[in-house]
Amino acid sequence: MNVEFMHLNIVSKDWRKLSRFYINVFNCKPKLPERHLSGAWLDKATKIKNAKIDGIHLILPGNYDNPPTLEIFEYNQNDYESLKSINRLGYTHIAFHVDNVDKICKLLEENGGRKLGEIITQEIENVGIITFVYAKDPEGNIIELQHWEYFNK
Repeated sequence: MNVEFMHLNIVSKDWRKLSRFYINVFNCKPKLPERHLSGAWLDKATKIKNAKIDGIHLILPGNYDNPPTLEIFEYNQNDYESLKSINRLGYTHIAFHVDNVDKICKLLEENGGRKLGEIITQEIENVGIITFVYAKDPEGNIIELQHWEYFNK
């Protein structure tokens, strides 16, 4: 059986603004066309009456022949009740390996994001040394910035 990771979705308050954040901070690239979706088929799939979705896929940084994407969608009826926290059940964050955690964290903050915790450097036994921080994008989605120095490459 062949399995391939395709995308991770973020539902956004403002898909254009949030897309610019990921393009500016993490060098994601737009994968056109933009998406403007609606119709009975979407209502059936989402169980939302008169659903309308606008958004785009962003190619995540890395060396891939068929790269996975970050799908940023905005619904005409967003759910603002769900809380986002690092220890909630289900998917909690997206992680990026970066050359310099401090530098990317500053860039993240300059583009409307913020640190959630402190930047930590910690040795992980038999693996290596990790420097990392949890942060939030402008809409509160959690991001982990990490840099590894592995013991056995």
